[in-house]
Amino acid sequence: MSLLPKTADIKPGEKFDVIIIGIGPAAYGAALYAGRYMLKTLVIGETPGGQLTEAGEVDDYLGLIGIQAQDMIKIFNAHIEKYNIPVILDTVESFRREGDEYVVKTKRKGEFRATTLIVAVGVKRRKLNVPGEAEFTGRGVSYCSICDAPLFRKKVVAVVGGGDSALEGAELLSRYATKVYLIHRRDQFRAQPYYVELVKQKQNVEFILNSVVKEIKGEKIVKSIVVENLVTKEVKEIPVNGVFVEIGFEPPSDFARANNLEVDSHGYIKVDEWMRTNLPGVFAAGDCTGMWLGFRQIITATAQGAVAAHSVFTYLNEKKGKK
Repeated sequence: MSLLPKTADIKPGEKFDVIIIGIGPAAYGAALYAGRYMLKTLVIGETPGGQLTEAGEVDDYLGLIGIQAQDMIKIFNAHIEKYNIPVILDTVESFRREGDEYVVKTKRKGEFRATTLIVAVGVKRRKLNVPGEAEFTGRGVSYCSICDAPLFRKKVVAVVGGGDSALEGAELLSRYATKVYLIHRRDQFRAQPYYVELVKQKQNVEFILNSVVKEIKGEKIVKSIVVENLVTKEVKEIPVNGVFVEIGFEPPSDFARANNLEVDSHGYIKVDEWMRTNLPGVFAAGDCTGMWLGFRQIITATAQGAVAAHSVFTYLNEKKGKK
């Protein structure tokens, strides 16, 4: 099995029942179910796996025990290949409605048409942008405490951030790790006071405030972090086995607004329980939506993709019935 899907030689202007924008877990889930519904489907995305490419071992997807993220992507590719779903690796710049269909414009491959769309463009995790972060991503550096906490049982970890996700992550990690350093650039937290007090009660959590991570060090895996106190300018190196970066996400609000998709107060695409957006025939799934905000998992993203594909199938059948 290949890490890359079999890309298709699709001619510009070709018409589909549904075009799926994105190629992360939500997009794979949508593609699988679109294929099972026998819909003429096209997937257009940039990086197969999306944020999954930043993960190491995945142990929270039912049935795939302790699988490596790259192997998981290969399995996802193989599954949609079974249903002959064509994939184009490209960037979708915009889409517009013309009559009863949508025209999707890509950066390199031209334009394609579809009766419906599923937007599954994900989000971008905010990063520290310090030396060692990229090198050790998936090898001690994680961006999801909920996903990876069990992998750091009886180890020493650091959590970076001051919002709800950072405090929730520190609390969860305190159940597994022997020691948790919570590093925040200020002396006050944005997180709900409840979470702050909960973490303060943990005996194995140490707060390092007014401080930032300057570097992540290691060999094959993370070994330590370099932390600077912004007030005293003191720099110290702390031995850790893992670094959890929990400083938030960048929702695709610019893309959404440019394409007339309604977003919520956080910048995520608004959907209802059937993944319907404000645009007729346009659905959204996965981390780019405001659905289940605060619980971002591979299994929930693929589920949303499946629901979106079901809604596409229902929408198309209803359109046929009205003719």
